[in-house]
Amino acid sequence: MKTFKLENETKIETGFKTPENYFDTFSARVMEQLPKEEPKVISIYEKSKIWMYGVAAILIIGLSIPVYTNYFQKSTEIDTVTIENYITYQSSVSGSDIVNLLDEKDIQNMSIDLNIDDAAIENELISNKNLEQYLLN
Repeated sequence: MKTFKLENETKIETGFKTPENYFDTFSARVMEQLPKEEPKVISIYEKSKIWMYGVAAILIIGLSIPVYTNYFQKSTEIDTVTIENYITYQSSVSGSDIVNLLDEKDIQNMSIDLNIDDAAIENELISNKNLEQYLLN
């Protein structure tokens, strides 16, 4: 193979020629074709800020509900079971002391009116087989 020099060889023309000052005015022409108004840019931090506010609100509400129910909803009344247990296990309180504290309205509220026929009582006594044991013991 024979050696050749690239500078000495004839060059082929491409057929494309750039106009004069093409690259000097290129950036100005591209800028003219771009839209003038730029869209509003919303950063990622702005989107996450809404989520952070929502999570904070849910946490505050979630943590304040048990606090509200435990501290502000306590009843000042004592339940009846506690009162009954107190009266039952206190030796210094007798039945006559309790009767002296009751008035007419309390006694009427405690009375139970049972409307039972004599026939119903007799049927119950006849059907009860352990009646003799109850009467003898």
